[in-house]
Amino acid sequence: MFGEAGAAVPAEALRLAWVDVAKGICILLVVMMHSTLGTGAAMEGEGFLHTVVTFAKPFRIPDFFLLSGLFLGRVIDRPWRLFADRRVVHFAYFYGLWVVIQSLAKYPAIVGEAGPGAFATHLLNALVEPYSTLWFIYLLAVFSVATKMLRRVPPAVLLAGAALLQVAPIATPSYLAEEFCARYVYFLAGYVFADRIFALADRAAAAPRIACTFLLLWAGIEAWLAFTPSSLPGYPTLASLPVVALILGGAGALAIVAGAALLTVAGGPVATSLRACGRRSIVIYLAFFLPMAATRTLLVKAGLITDVGLASLTVMAVAVIVPLALERAVRGTVLRVLFVRPKAFHIATAANSQAPALQAA
Repeated sequence: MFGEAGAAVPAEALRLAWVDVAKGICILLVVMMHSTLGTGAAMEGEGFLHTVVTFAKPFRIPDFFLLSGLFLGRVIDRPWRLFADRRVVHFAYFYGLWVVIQSLAKYPAIVGEAGPGAFATHLLNALVEPYSTLWFIYLLAVFSVATKMLRRVPPAVLLAGAALLQVAPIATPSYLAEEFCARYVYFLAGYVFADRIFALADRAAAAPRIACTFLLLWAGIEAWLAFTPSSLPGYPTLASLPVVALILGGAGALAIVAGAALLTVAGGPVATSLRACGRRSIVIYLAFFLPMAATRTLLVKAGLITDVGLASLTVMAVAVIVPLALERAVRGTVLRVLFVRPKAFHIATAANSQAPALQAA
């Protein structure tokens, strides 16, 4: 999902535009979730954004991974060294760098009275188990490698196996293993059905009235399932039930695809803003946590805003704007390494490719 795809020919420009809009929607939903739940917990209440977070829960992360798998087919048959540079080292660099940055910001809480040795142990553990909000980047590399290794397996068999992993009630001490089982099917679907997903976006853009009708129908069903309690222990809503969750994740991801295509065709400031966020999705994802936490703490301690919804929205806005401003401020400086992978961390280059910071994912 993360990255820019570079210059596109006119025939492909619209496709890349709606992908950026969809990525923008996804990253905003993720920042909204963290901002809203954290602010609500700190203020001991709920606001209007909690409703949006609950509605988006079934498809927020599935759409993230589906979009991430869309362009895997362009690189999966490349030699392992080049593939690893694009799909493993790329994500490993940003994951490792920002694990250190986030951990340093939480140093007192991590170390306590144990000393620097505890911090070193914490960093070593982050190599095995994804850390904090950066788990998504970690899994992107894992999913990419797994798919390349399994690419000779018939797609139907792969998808069936991944779907079974998602539905099965797997409980393990490993967060990595659990998230792999729960999310891999969506990444794989983005890779396997990439052409059909692009075709769906094209059809939605060509028939906006029909697309809007289906989106309204989907939204109604999604809301009913997401807000209706389940009677089964361990499953808080109907949307969380096995199989139902799998279907809703896929349906919601496709709804975002169609909605992004419609917004792209309509144009306007909303689409422009979403596309801008999508093109810098990795920037927002990497750096939103620190300004989010700082703004939330400031608002709660100072009592500047008493409404939970408005406070959540303020925290979210700052968490999005600050990373974008930071990325722009460090361009051309030594600090650009925060968002640009240095040449020293490339293990391969392609003769016909650029080496941008935000590579097509």
